[in-house]
Amino acid sequence: MRTAAERTGSSDPAPDERPPAPKGARARPRLAALAAGALPVLAFPRAGLDWFAWVALVPGLLVVRSAATGREAAVRGWWFGAGFLAAALYWLIPNIGPALALVATGAGVLWAGWGFAAWALLRPGRLLAALVVVPSVWVAGEWARSWHALGGPWALYGATQWRHPAVLSLASLGGVWLVTFALVAVNTAVAMVLVTRSAPVAVLATLIALSGPALYTPSSEAVGRPMRIALVQPGVVDGPDRRFADGERITSALPAADLVVWGESSVGFDLDRRPDLVARLTALARAHGPLLVNEDARDASGRIAKSAVFIGPDGVQGRYVKNRLVPFGEYIPLRRELGWVARISEAAKEDRLPGTGLVLMRAGGGPDAVTFAPLVCFESAFPDLSRAVARRGARLIVYESATSTFQDSWAPAQHASLGAVRAAETGRPVVQAALTGVSAAFDAKGRRLAWSDTSRRGSVLVEVVPAGGRTPYDRFGDYVAWLAVGVVLVSGAFAVRTRRGR
Repeated sequence: MRTAAERTGSSDPAPDERPPAPKGARARPRLAALAAGALPVLAFPRAGLDWFAWVALVPGLLVVRSAATGREAAVRGWWFGAGFLAAALYWLIPNIGPALALVATGAGVLWAGWGFAAWALLRPGRLLAALVVVPSVWVAGEWARSWHALGGPWALYGATQWRHPAVLSLASLGGVWLVTFALVAVNTAVAMVLVTRSAPVAVLATLIALSGPALYTPSSEAVGRPMRIALVQPGVVDGPDRRFADGERITSALPAADLVVWGESSVGFDLDRRPDLVARLTALARAHGPLLVNEDARDASGRIAKSAVFIGPDGVQGRYVKNRLVPFGEYIPLRRELGWVARISEAAKEDRLPGTGLVLMRAGGGPDAVTFAPLVCFESAFPDLSRAVARRGARLIVYESATSTFQDSWAPAQHASLGAVRAAETGRPVVQAALTGVSAAFDAKGRRLAWSDTSRRGSVLVEVVPAGGRTPYDRFGDYVAWLAVGVVLVSGAFAVRTRRGR
């Protein structure tokens, strides 16, 4: 009677027939998976090895494929995910301390299915299934961990390509999820080449890598005249009085602009109770252009919120309260159970008050007025927010940010780079004013217009062209993620049925 290996024509033993490894021999490959999980982080800023994203997953794929059983492959995938998250979020240590290990270990389980899929499909004769299922499992896992209650979408793999508008063309079609899918598919094909030594697979990997430029069709269009926007970056300044004064001083030296943007927490006072500060900001708006500042202060009721406040020549004209708060930085999830984290780290001592919805504002008057959407800091990580404001009519997306807690880490550059991805997805120009850097600006295709790093102090002037129209991603949303979930469910059901048949 022929073995499964003989029936498939493969020289490798069938996965089911491999004897399980002794317990003592499991540690080394699992540690290898943990280390392999840290490698892809080198494709993000600051390391910035963007090209590495196309092959960075290959070591992990080969480690999980070499497992003796599907269960062991899933465990190795879990370790890979823990290594990836620990490396990608290392800068959170001041906020959550040793709890980072718990976060990485808990969320790392989302890569278990990816490990199992790679183990089952990186075999001769299964190329097409591997190129569909393995990337789909990765995308489905990323989409799941992007839920705000699970921490939010930081270090999505597709964001590694922020400096390449041609690749980001895929984001206009299917969001960052489609960029991620293409990257993981190429990694899978490269791993398959190493396993099968197949030249056609190498050609297929190249075609996938070139799919962005080939498929791109511009879907947004310029609307109105170019806008001159000033981004104010005073740097690390202690104390709300000095911070306000530095923002005021930098703004006073600016030429007239269509919009002046201050960073997150630039105003450490409740403006409703400080008419004197409102008067000073209003005077700046008359002389230099309307201001978007950010209030981070306790209000009359005793609650604290992060609010984007729009100041025109006649005073306060609009307000937006930050909706998506930073876990542990601005609130502690399940504070009753996890409140102990605040005693051993710099986690939030009290929860900020979240907003209740998105807001659009208008800069200028008459036919030259431009509708823009203010969003705050961490909200640039969420594709659904930028897509929502674009659908509501925003011609420009403005982020206010502050990353002073993580000033010397890779976080500020990673954060600023997300503006390019959001711009490509929505077909809208994006600007970000960071209190301590990085401040940045991108056009409607995600091309970088300005970049003021954390070492700089002062302001940066940039000219952006407002844009309208809708990209396919604006119209259809997260359909790539939904399709990935569907592929995972169907392939999972097929795997269960096959196993029962055996």
